[in-house]
Amino acid sequence: MSDGFVGRQSLPDLGIWDKLKQRRRPISFDLEITARCNNDCRHCYINLPAGDREARARELTLAEIERVAGDAVAMGAVWCLVSGGEPLLRSDFAAVYMALKRKGLLVSVFTNACLITPAHIELFKKYPPRDIEVSVYGATRATYEAVTRRPGSYDAFSRGLDLLREGGLKVRFKAMAIRSNVHELAAISAFCRERTKDYFRFDPLLHLRFDGDPVRSAEIRAERLTPEEIVAVERADEERFGALQKGCADGQLINPELEHYGCDHLFHCGAGNGSFSVGYDGTFRLCSSLWHRDTTYDLRRGTLREAWELVVPRVRDLRSTNKDFIERCRVCPIINLCLWCPAHAALETGSMDDWVDYFCAVAHARAAALDRAR
Repeated sequence: MSDGFVGRQSLPDLGIWDKLKQRRRPISFDLEITARCNNDCRHCYINLPAGDREARARELTLAEIERVAGDAVAMGAVWCLVSGGEPLLRSDFAAVYMALKRKGLLVSVFTNACLITPAHIELFKKYPPRDIEVSVYGATRATYEAVTRRPGSYDAFSRGLDLLREGGLKVRFKAMAIRSNVHELAAISAFCRERTKDYFRFDPLLHLRFDGDPVRSAEIRAERLTPEEIVAVERADEERFGALQKGCADGQLINPELEHYGCDHLFHCGAGNGSFSVGYDGTFRLCSSLWHRDTTYDLRRGTLREAWELVVPRVRDLRSTNKDFIERCRVCPIINLCLWCPAHAALETGSMDDWVDYFCAVAHARAAALDRAR
């Protein structure tokens, strides 16, 4: 292959079915029912315009979603995360949601809450989701709409959130720490933690566009915080920094179980181990970020079982021939502080085994902060 890694094109015949039977069954899956969104956030890796007719035409139909969900349940899946884009943009959202519930799945929903209506509240109250996670882009109108680039979006978000909370629904919150809202991150954290009994999380690490759009990826890069800024916002949040410290207990920056010195396998993560992702157009992926052309599968041209039993083992057996990667990233003692993974590397460079300077700088800045805190 052209980008420094090699993989078996098919599993060896000897013992193949024994190997497949030993594979863990899929327990959960992510289902992106649309890439379209009512907002236009600069940092988003997937969003397309709400009125994009081509994107809408490529979306899985209700019947296709039912088929994929039914196959997933038959294979052992119990939980489905519905996301987008903004999933509530689909006019048949309620039908999609109920189709998943009828399959016996626990269903979670990711939303920006701007499109929540009383009808959604009644649906969720009658058939409760496992949880609803709402993205929060700012604690004030000015910051929120600087991120979404949609006038009126803050008021729509506020109305939707009020409906969810008044309906007594379980709401979780998340935020991205980006250039456009970092000055307000403490206020966003306070806003969220005051409004949920569950949890709030934020992430300062942005990855690039799934569709490879160079203009939109440039916007994402412009929203990235510097390694020093990332350390500062994580250090200022006791809960997040405490989690980093806990993950590096006893002075170890890496869990010994994660050490893979000399190993040439690309994948040492959980991608394809108990979970998978389905894109809005039926693209099967081992995880939501893994879009490299040699790792995906079109569920419109084959079955989920074929993808799980044949594609997943092949992808997880991919190996690198890139000496720089093997001798640098694969033996790094702070890999658990790094955003690097084959999926993110591919989005950055086109190759699943390339070193990424920005990820490396963030990891070393985090390691230095942890050392200073001891």
